Amino acid sequence: MYTKIIEKLNILGGHTDHISETKSFAENWQSITFRNHLYDKEWDVYGIDEFYDKNKDLYMNGREIFYKNLLEHYFSNHEFFYGQDFHKSWLFTPFKEGSEDYGELEGFVEESEVREIVQGTEMDFICLFYSYGYPDHYFVCTTDPDPMNPTVYSTDHETYFQEIENEGSLENFLDRYMTREEFTEVTKEYMERKFGK
Repeated sequence: MYTKIIEKLNILGGHTDHISETKSFAENWQSITFRNHLYDKEWDVYGIDEFYDKNKDLYMNGREIFYKNLLEHYFSNHEFFYGQDFHKSWLFTPFKEGSEDYGELEGFVEESEVREIVQGTEMDFICLFYSYGYPDHYFVCTTDPDPMNPTVYSTDHETYFQEIENEGSLENFLDRYMTREEFTEVTKEYMERKFGK
């Protein structure tokens, strides 16, 4: 992976200490862990009103602590649905004979149809992120021609691999996610607009 990608992953809360030039993209991705979920820049402030209601006094009397607590709440490994994306690293090999996933897409999509959109010598995939939105799965072909900065593709569980979109390079794809600082700015603007300064 390019240094810029590793830097972006670190800024977003990823632990990348085990990435190595000697490993494949899939091995490197599987070595990454996140201590938090990710929020894209189109995020719709899910749960902020509820958090405010529970912490109204703190918002009125201690904004700095309010926003610190809000960040800790959202940027944790919680189970609440807030419109976040979840880091994943599972392999999906529906066209590889003998694999656990082999034949899973049979009757839904042919390998040749996937090859019309996805670049790679073998149609083996690794899921990078999933969400509760649309599309809900983002993946990379493990044999992408550019293993340092592979193309990210999206699909949705409703039309799994029958509809695939090219989301651009991994480096550019990661730009869709907010840093903690950007998240704080978005929530501050919303809070001040709704509840006053």
